[in-house]
Amino acid sequence: MSSVPVIAIDGPGGAGKGTIAKAVARQLGWHLLDSGALYRLVALTAMRHGVAWDDAQGLAALARNLDVRFDFDAVAGGILMSNEDVSELIRDAECSRGASFVAALPAVRGALIQRQRDFQAAPGLVADGRDMGSVVFPGAALKIFLTATIEERALRRYKQLKDKGMDANLRDLSSELEERDRRDREREIAPLKPGPDSRLLDTTGLSISDVVQTVLSWVAEAYPANP
Repeated sequence: MSSVPVIAIDGPGGAGKGTIAKAVARQLGWHLLDSGALYRLVALTAMRHGVAWDDAQGLAALARNLDVRFDFDAVAGGILMSNEDVSELIRDAECSRGASFVAALPAVRGALIQRQRDFQAAPGLVADGRDMGSVVFPGAALKIFLTATIEERALRRYKQLKDKGMDANLRDLSSELEERDRRDREREIAPLKPGPDSRLLDTTGLSISDVVQTVLSWVAEAYPANP
């Protein structure tokens, strides 16, 4: 495994992983990996090519050939697939549902492991997802597990959707998050859970700035020569 430093940030949906990872990567000048977006990109590509959610090998082939990069300084969302900004497309309801099924397939997860590790490049990488510390970057010196109450996470999603002018129901969002949590915890491959060497950070009631500063202080401890 490369000696390039990695910050692995895991946790359930709505815990703030993406927001915090982008802010920390920007502060450090490091690369960014949104692993959850990769599964959404596989789902989007599958829909565009007519590949079924249960076609494990077909989906794995799509996963191995994704042309994707992340730009946290982009004016738009900054998730580019073949130079097309698909940041909004991969957040719609059908793509989100597909991503949940796609992510549960061992063939897809296996196909994406090396694809994700390829993002590890100097001066460093901030990677967010659900198995960054446990599977993809087990050698990372800093592993963080972000969490928050289901009520807080649902409210964040609700506000995000409303800010974009989209319809949203808080109760439905809570139910969807609970169901996604259950699937993530119970899947056979890389179930969602904090590792014994992860630092747990409950973001409930905390500002983005507070969480970022906490993470940066941990980075300074884990990689004193790098920040």
